Amino acid sequence: MAKVRIYELAKELEVSSKELINVLFEEFSIKAKNHMSVIEEEDAELIKELYSDENSGLKDNKNETVEHYENLANEDANKVVIRKRGRKGRDELGSGNNAVEPIDDEVVVIDSTITVKDLADTLKRPYVEVIKQLIFIGVMAGMNQEIDFATAEKVIEKYGALAVLKDSEAGKIADDEDIEENDAEVATDKKPAVVTVMGHVDHGKTSLLDCIRKSKVTETEAGGITQHIGAYTVNINGEKITFLDTPGHEAFTAMRARGAQITDIVILVVAADDGIMPQTEEAINHCKAASVPIIVAINKIDRPGANVDKVKQELTEFGLVAEDWGGDTICVPVSAHTKEGIDTLLEMILITAEMLELKANAKRRAKGTVIEGKLDKGRGPLATLLIQNGTLNTGDSIIVGSTYGRIRAMFDDKGKKIKTAGPSIPVEILGLSDVPSAGDRFNVTKDEKTARNMAEARKANLREEHFQASNRVSMENLYNQIQEGSVKELGVIVKADVQGSVEAVRQSLEKLSTDNVKVRVIHSGVGAITETDVVLAAASNAIIIGFNVRPDNNAAIVGEKEKVEIKTYRIIYDALDDIKLAMLGMLDPVYKEVVLGRVEIRQIYKVSNVGTIAGSYVLTGKVTRNSSVRVLRNGIVITESTLASLKRFKDDAKEVAAGFECGLSIEKFNDLKEGDIIEAFIMEEIKPKLV
Repeated sequence: MAKVRIYELAKELEVSSKELINVLFEEFSIKAKNHMSVIEEEDAELIKELYSDENSGLKDNKNETVEHYENLANEDANKVVIRKRGRKGRDELGSGNNAVEPIDDEVVVIDSTITVKDLADTLKRPYVEVIKQLIFIGVMAGMNQEIDFATAEKVIEKYGALAVLKDSEAGKIADDEDIEENDAEVATDKKPAVVTVMGHVDHGKTSLLDCIRKSKVTETEAGGITQHIGAYTVNINGEKITFLDTPGHEAFTAMRARGAQITDIVILVVAADDGIMPQTEEAINHCKAASVPIIVAINKIDRPGANVDKVKQELTEFGLVAEDWGGDTICVPVSAHTKEGIDTLLEMILITAEMLELKANAKRRAKGTVIEGKLDKGRGPLATLLIQNGTLNTGDSIIVGSTYGRIRAMFDDKGKKIKTAGPSIPVEILGLSDVPSAGDRFNVTKDEKTARNMAEARKANLREEHFQASNRVSMENLYNQIQEGSVKELGVIVKADVQGSVEAVRQSLEKLSTDNVKVRVIHSGVGAITETDVVLAAASNAIIIGFNVRPDNNAAIVGEKEKVEIKTYRIIYDALDDIKLAMLGMLDPVYKEVVLGRVEIRQIYKVSNVGTIAGSYVLTGKVTRNSSVRVLRNGIVITESTLASLKRFKDDAKEVAAGFECGLSIEKFNDLKEGDIIEAFIMEEIKPKLV
């Protein structure tokens, strides 16, 4: 018997998928998991009869019921006392399945991260009830799992209170009083979905974006579109979708690291002729860490070697099971080249957005996130903003991170000058005092003086934080953080030279979990430690363990800047022993590795009775005659040894600095190749300090 999908039937009846799912359950006791679920054609015909003119009684009754509850909700809303500090969510209390009793406290002061159990204790509510509220906002967390301030704030608002950061953001209440002053109304206005496209290199992300842009934007604009900012809006059947044109998961993670959750839906692009690749796996991990819905676009289905079922099979290994395989992940076969499946993909985005019920309050002052910032010689600091709530107007005074200003001009994604912009709309603005960073939050304030004072206070806090010791988790301070209760879960990123080693290290590490701390591998992969790994570690407060691999130059620089600990090992048991000792508080580091410099092999000479001589160029730092060396080939360690000789021309040299050429040979190792990188290092003894 033929079957009909929920969203197709809803479209035919001109009702929302959510409403149809409710009618199915209430009238026919049919439980539909989501809009992609299917029902028998016989049941579909009965539904059509109920919605037909002959049986309009159901619709009339439904409308009367809806109106009745809307009137009740409005009456309740009118009774709510609006607090000056923008206390919100009272009108959500007392109705619906996720109703909760309001708490007595008006303000709840918490740390930047808090465990679910501690949050429940603070609210004086059972932790099971708090977990239930987290599930309603789309966050799956256990009793001992930590959640960030933004997530805890949403839960606290459901109990009718205002969440405030403790100590580290003194003056936050005063700031919120000004910023949230007119946030009296609940979010009732529908807002467009914000979509980010992610995936592996050369799987067609850019082609897919170009295809959507040309078919849905450019064709409606005279002279085409000037794509000069990092986002644009598409109109589909009267509905809007905002696409973020970002460099994939790197920008995505950088924003999440600053606490900015701006993406509502992620499109994961996978090539049908290539399947899941390392960067695809990284993208999936980023999406899961941010708890964002994923729609998989299986691209390049027009290629000869395309195999859609193979891609779906590989996706199951990462917990993404396609709808037609009994799962809940939407998979859409598309071709950016022939434009096949593009309309279906856009339709799936709209339906997913409908199920998410994305709402905003267009009447309040605007707030949102910076997508990118730059300095223009003629116009000064420019910032591309994505409005997440409220309406932004020309002339508004705003604070953005630690900078401020008054909006002198505002442009949409087509370069057209505009005066106002609502929720989920990207705009470029002029008038800031300095260039903001991507991921910074912005808020509209009542006047420019308020914005300036708040910006100066934030700069003072940043200077103070700069002089304070970093609180990143490391092997040396792990035990202390466990004792203080600030670490309940140790996040680890594992990189190794081969997949077998990755799995061995991963499984061994996860077995080290104890009652006090759980060891969780948040990402693993084959190859050198990259900048992406470091950014993910910084966002997740994790450490990186490399087995037979080394960090590249960018990764080392970013790791030092972000205070992310990168530990590299040649023997798996050393890694396990170090983490065991760190968890027990017995780790006593004796030596610290200091990298002196990196040398690139440019030419190879074979000399009889001597061996292989490498004609080399010192890229960074220096190389000394008594330094230890390791040979890296494509980021993987080939060997570790010492220098047998170091020469400048025909003369022996004690050291050779960056920018100079040299000849060298390695003790008991002759398998050198052009392009190999030689890393020179020494081991410095760390003297124990009295506490």
